Amino acid sequence: MFKKLDRYIIKKYLGTFFYTILLISMIAIVIDFSEKVEKLLNPELTLSRVLFEYYLNFIPWINGLLWPLFALLSVIFFTSRMAKNAEIISILSSGVSYYRFLQPYLIAGTFLASLLWIGNNYVIPRSTKIKNDFEQEFINSNSTKSLGYNTHFFLDPDEKVYLRYYRSKDTTGTTFRFEQFDEDMQLKYMLKAAKITLAKAPNVWTLHDYEKRSFNGLKETLVNGKGETMDTTLNLTPADFVRNKKIMENMTSTDLREFINIERGRGLDTAQAMLIELHRRSADPVTIIILTLMGAAIASRKVRGGLGFHLASGVILGALFVLVSRFSMTIANNLSLNPALGMWLPNILFVCLAAYLIAKAQK
Repeated sequence: MFKKLDRYIIKKYLGTFFYTILLISMIAIVIDFSEKVEKLLNPELTLSRVLFEYYLNFIPWINGLLWPLFALLSVIFFTSRMAKNAEIISILSSGVSYYRFLQPYLIAGTFLASLLWIGNNYVIPRSTKIKNDFEQEFINSNSTKSLGYNTHFFLDPDEKVYLRYYRSKDTTGTTFRFEQFDEDMQLKYMLKAAKITLAKAPNVWTLHDYEKRSFNGLKETLVNGKGETMDTTLNLTPADFVRNKKIMENMTSTDLREFINIERGRGLDTAQAMLIELHRRSADPVTIIILTLMGAAIASRKVRGGLGFHLASGVILGALFVLVSRFSMTIANNLSLNPALGMWLPNILFVCLAAYLIAKAQK
């Protein structure tokens, strides 16, 4: 059962947090509208579509990004005022231990972390998909990108494709190679072409300067189509070479796990980025708890600088956390660091810092 102290601190924490988030959400909407005002005033758009289809789904998206940092600032703000008014000194002088004093912070932080976990994994992706579809239709239509240079992937366990470069503008690829293997994974057929273009949707392709090779043990059959073209049907569509830039944002965690398995089965390295996103959705809620305890440890000490000093400390710590998170994410993306370690490393470092600050806090 919550005691009066618990109710008092939880009420202050949640009240300050949601009030701060409300103000920040309003400011973010104003800034976003000012940047996109010309496109949002499209005659085809109605006010209700802009409000309920775009901005109603913009709010969960921006909140999902900001909750951990503003949990830290909210805790510092109201705890610093408590310290200034000698409330914390009175609480500790009455016989309440410092760790018992931190209990309502932990309860409120866990509550916010639970909300963010549910939002990150199931609610925000659904609303973000509506927002992104709206942006693609009215704001930024260029939402796809090619897989890149030197792309290898499997169509089936026994069929592999290589393409040096794909241009989605005219569905043209250069240096194409299709390989087929037998049950012992020995190469039995290979089709090469200097260039391929889509002849007829969905999967009829024109091969330019092609070459076909069939293998049967040591026997090889060669068909040389140098300087010629050939139309052929492949288990391949233009969609296999492009990805929606925001595809990860649009998927719930359940859908994302299924898509990761598909990408891994095809041998594509895009699964690495998706694993990072999946772990981020679970790491961010835990960050709220860590930053909550850290903020309480910083702001509970009464110092000469008061609220200004505490807020400055919070901003510095928040900026440091973002820097470490981005650095860790970049390493995980580009240097093949384990995605789980890449996303949880900032939390591991900052939980150690939080433990040190709590141990050194004025008690």
